[in-house]
Amino acid sequence: MACVTTRETKRVRLSPEDRRLQLITLGAEMLADRPLEDISVDDIAKLAGISRGLLFHYFASKQEFHEAIARHVSTEFYVAIMPNRELSLFDMLRDSIERFVDYACENSASYRSALRGPAAATAGLSEYVNQTRAAIADLIISELPLPPVGTELARLTLAVRGWIAFVEETILTWMVEKPISREQLVDLLVESLPALALSPALIAALQD
Repeated sequence: MACVTTRETKRVRLSPEDRRLQLITLGAEMLADRPLEDISVDDIAKLAGISRGLLFHYFASKQEFHEAIARHVSTEFYVAIMPNRELSLFDMLRDSIERFVDYACENSASYRSALRGPAAATAGLSEYVNQTRAAIADLIISELPLPPVGTELARLTLAVRGWIAFVEETILTWMVEKPISREQLVDLLVESLPALALSPALIAALQD
């Protein structure tokens, strides 16, 4: 998503749901160059071509608006990488990683901002990003045909959380430097999961 800071949108009649989504999307675009708490209600209203008062018809407070932006960014990413359960476990993982890479590239400004930009230090957005990471880790664990239990489950969950951080940072670096092809990047990310997890069950499942 490109950052929008100067262009004002013409006033268009939208349904309440579409107007609310428009306002949230404009806020998400602003994360490219400012922290969540610095997103101005006045700026958003101007860009949307509505009055400041009308914005508060859709959100009870500035805090609620900011929370809606943070939730939107995290949910949009989570939905983008949902696994296709018609595929084998290996193909499911590869497909999700490919969509992870594509989402990051197509939404590079907000992706960078959420992880490294001013917005990353915002408590509200940081909380939602961490919740999304935990949800992705739980999703991966839940797809294992024979999920481990006890301390082995805790160890594997921790490893998967670490792998998610590795994936995020690797994609960030790749988008800037492009030292390898997209296909090679996907191979690296897919192959690194069982290598990092050191789980015979996971390695066997991904080789089936």
